[in-house]
Amino acid sequence: MEKWFNRVEKKEVWFIVLPLILVIPLLSFSHQLYDVFQGDIYSNLELVIRVLIIAFTMAIAIQSYLVFSHLLSNQTLYIGNMFFVVSLLELAGLFSSQNQSLHIILRLFLSFGFLFLILHPRKQMTLNYRKFSYASSLLFVIGSIFLVYMTADIMTGQLLDLIDNIVHLLAIIFQILTIVIISRYIKKIPKQSMLLISAAISLIISDAFFIISQDQNAIWDFSALIYLFLAFYFFLKAIFYTSVEKPFQQLLKIKKDLEQSQQELRFQAYHDDITLLPNEHLLLKTLKDKLHDNNKTQKAIIAIEIDRFAAIRSSIGISNSNKMMKLVAKRIQTIVPPHYFATKLQEGQFVIYINHVKTIEELLQFCLNLKSAMKDPLQVQLFSLNGNLNMGIALYEDQWTSEELLMHAQLAMREAKQIPQRFLFYKPYMSKGIADRILLEQDLHNALENQEFYLDYQPQVNLKTGTVESVEALVRWRHPTRGFIPPDVFIPIAEECGLIIPLGKWILETACMQAKTWERQGLPQMKVAVNLSLGQLFQQDLVEMVEHILQRTNLEPKFLQLEITESMTMNIDQMTQLLHELKALGIQIAVDDFGTGYSSLSYLKDFPIDCLKIDRTFVRNVPNNPNDEALVSMIISMAKHLRLKVVAEGIEEVEQLSFLIEGGCDYIQGYLFSKPISPQQISETFSELHRHVENVLTPLQYNEDYMI
Repeated sequence: MEKWFNRVEKKEVWFIVLPLILVIPLLSFSHQLYDVFQGDIYSNLELVIRVLIIAFTMAIAIQSYLVFSHLLSNQTLYIGNMFFVVSLLELAGLFSSQNQSLHIILRLFLSFGFLFLILHPRKQMTLNYRKFSYASSLLFVIGSIFLVYMTADIMTGQLLDLIDNIVHLLAIIFQILTIVIISRYIKKIPKQSMLLISAAISLIISDAFFIISQDQNAIWDFSALIYLFLAFYFFLKAIFYTSVEKPFQQLLKIKKDLEQSQQELRFQAYHDDITLLPNEHLLLKTLKDKLHDNNKTQKAIIAIEIDRFAAIRSSIGISNSNKMMKLVAKRIQTIVPPHYFATKLQEGQFVIYINHVKTIEELLQFCLNLKSAMKDPLQVQLFSLNGNLNMGIALYEDQWTSEELLMHAQLAMREAKQIPQRFLFYKPYMSKGIADRILLEQDLHNALENQEFYLDYQPQVNLKTGTVESVEALVRWRHPTRGFIPPDVFIPIAEECGLIIPLGKWILETACMQAKTWERQGLPQMKVAVNLSLGQLFQQDLVEMVEHILQRTNLEPKFLQLEITESMTMNIDQMTQLLHELKALGIQIAVDDFGTGYSSLSYLKDFPIDCLKIDRTFVRNVPNNPNDEALVSMIISMAKHLRLKVVAEGIEEVEQLSFLIEGGCDYIQGYLFSKPISPQQISETFSELHRHVENVLTPLQYNEDYMI
């Protein structure tokens, strides 16, 4: 009850209560009131009330007549006809000597018509029904008047009073039924229901007073007319609310909703839908308004990106990458000063505009604070992601446009990924190589489709047997116009733009197919080592992809070795499960560039690792640098205790080889034995390669029988 009561204005409730309250003084002071309203005063007041009733009912009829052309509702038409009849009967009674008989017909028609309107289902009608129905109503009034005058001799005295009382009792019953029916709709249409119930109550009181009245010139008859007037007033108000006020309120609501929709559309147009931060449109608008104002204060832009975000997004999916972006935005917002304007660009970058830079140290301190805020990993579902940020700062100069200022900050941001601090101020030299990098990225998208990539393989020698038992697959790019492009140039670009996923799949499948090709050519079965990128490790279907490739190529899992870098092992929880799933396929797992990462060595006891690859930076100065010797010896010793194999990379001198043999290293990879060569060269020179290995190892007198 409270829910619909709140939807109804208090004055509407008073419409019901007030008529009931007014009954009390009428019953208590009827004689005193009669003394006031007797004689000509009463007659004049009664005339005024009857005229008002005629005016109200005719107003309802006219309003319904006009509104019907828009609504075409049968109820609107019936309401108009009902009050058209009431108005004409009241008008006829005003000038007729048969007023009581016409009143009986009016009351019976009104009560029955009210109930009929409530029960009759709503439906649409055509405009032609309007003239026909009003003409029928006019004929009904004329017929009623004719009937009254034809029965005037019969309907006299006590019989007329009896019929009058019976009609009023029937009217009361009809009105009670009407109230019961309307009450069912009070929750659905509270205001209309309250007004109609008020009208029905007023009619009940009016009928009751007509029954009580024994004299048409008594106070009860006058009171009955007052309540009849109130009933028509409530009717008129209900119709006015339905046909005018409610549509107007709906129009106001539509206008309000439209304004709200416009505000929402404006918000969507100028804000990012993921982080809710202002977007590029609002940033450029702000720069246009404030960048060239007369204020001589220093202005700046800080461009921010998540390191390797494109690779992460293509690996963990759009939904998870959006959640990651939200977390980064939240951390940025927690440390952004009030006078900094933080925005989010479409390509996953954040841009902060500072309209008044007090000192350069202020910008540096902000970058340090932001870097500190991103130390803790970002937890996205089961992924624990590192939120390393690259930041570029550009100080505004008068000759720059807003687009140039933004572009310079982004150039500095891209250069910042090359340094440990991860933030840089823009310098003019940064603009020189950007065009070439963009062109290279565009060419990279077509390189895989155009078969511009190929694999070279560098043999790995087993020092215990003196044989080549494994090779490492290394991707190469032969550009149609630029020629050979080094991997350290195109691999970072591929990771940034997300192409590392399809490229990595191609490398893995090509390497596995080549291993089977060598086997069919009669070469001993060799294990092929393939590097995994950071983006591939976040690839949700990595395990399924590896399994399907092994099945398609028919390569035994033990002849495939996947290599991860030590820096990839920072997310231990996620990496442990992934590596165990890969290991369950039967493949080998190796840690490449061991010793160059920053993670804890605790992963060595948690990960299912088979091999450690000592980075060439430690081997380069062996045996001339005691520190490097100690580090290499320690790595080999630790691997032996953990029952892991050791591969040393970058071996170019016999002295390096001799030191590693004495230390107990298992495999050697480097130019001393062979540079990376094509698969055809391995097939054609496999015997020559082994003779070269024998020539190198024989002088060192180390040729024990040992198998992996």
